[in-house]
Order: sequence, then C-alpha cells, then structure tokens
Amino acid sequence: MPANLGGWTGLILLLVVILLFAAPKLPQLARSLGQSMTIFKKEIKNKDEDAPAAAETTSTPAPAQAPASPSASTEGTDSSASK
Repeated sequence: MPANLGGWTGLILLLVVILLFAAPKLPQLARSLGQSMTIFKKEIKNKDEDAPAAAETTSTPAPAQAPASPSASTEGTDSSASK
C-alpha cells in the first residue's frame, strides 16, 4: 500500500495531516510570517534609502593632514586652552 503513495497523493495526504494536527497553530504561524515579511520589507527599504547617503560620504576623500613634528608636540599640556 505505501508504494501507491507518491506524487500528488502523498502531497494531498500530507496537507490533510497538517490541517488536522496543526490547525490551531496555523493562525499563529501566518501572523509570525506576516510580521517577518513586514520587518524584511522595512529593512530593504532602509537599506535602499541609506545607500545614496553612504555613497556620498565615502566618495569624498578626507583631507590629508600633515604629520605632526615631534618638536611642536608638548606632552602634558593642553594647547587648545591657550589658543
């Protein structure tokens, strides 16, 4: 008899078993799936909105700073307060 359970017959039998034993859990499963899809869509939308802003900030190179000479550096003093 199990040899006759193949293809569509097996799929329909599996669907009936799931509906019989998992019917109380199906609304909860559908709700969590919907919430997951909503979160996923928000993240994709935020990624698309953030991409142009990130491209603008990374495309402009930072100005090069001259290395500080050791003689101009004073240890232990706050040079910003004297300016």
